[in-house]
This record gives sequence, C-alpha cells and structure tokens, in this order.
Amino acid sequence: QVELVESGGGLVPAGGSLRLSCSHSGRHFSSYAMGWFRQAPGKEREFVAAISRSGGSTYYADPVRGRFTAARDNAKNAVYLQMNGLKSEDTATYYCARGTVPTATPLHYQYWGRGTQVTVSA
Repeated sequence: QVELVESGGGLVPAGGSLRLSCSHSGRHFSSYAMGWFRQAPGKEREFVAAISRSGGSTYYADPVRGRFTAARDNAKNAVYLQMNGLKSEDTATYYCARGTVPTATPLHYQYWGRGTQVTVSA
C-alpha cells in the first residue's frame, strides 16, 4: 500500500517562503520520479515541478521557474518543494505524486497525495 502525505503548507505573506514536504510510505522510492502539482479554487490542476529518481534532474513550470526548487532525500523517502518569492497566484492546494518519469503529464503519475494548502496573502 503506497501512501503519500504532504505537509508544510500554511498562510504566508507575498514575497515569503515556504517548504513543502512529502513522505512516501511505499517501497523502492528511489525507483520513481516525483512530481508536484497544484490546484487553485475553480481551476484545473497544473504541473509545478518534477524531479528524477536520483534527484539529478529537475523540471519546472514557467510560472515557478527560478522561484521554486524541488529536491529529494531517498534515504528518508521524502521529496521537498522549496518555494521562495511567493505570489498571490501561488495560492493553491499542492499535491505530490509518484510517477514513472519526471514530466508535466499527470498520466505518468500513478499515486497521489491528498494535498496541503498554501495561501499567499497580498
């Protein structure tokens, strides 16, 4: 049984920083790419970032590139999303997901967490 649990969300002012964590309970964590997605109220879920199995390659959506950084610690079965320079448009529920390849396509991710809320106040 695979379980992904996000944490670290909260209320932050514009320009602030936040680090999200995602714990993975399944086996062979290092065999999978991990992705971060977000969904704002009334909008479709969108890709945020992805990281390869070893953590050697990362990919970012244009709106967050240069501000967000994905990382992973395979020894701890955890992935992270460091968010700096937060903007009001970053307000959303953030989800981590386990997939086969680190892409922006949701179809490549088989397991999803339940999300953690990030709210950025202007």
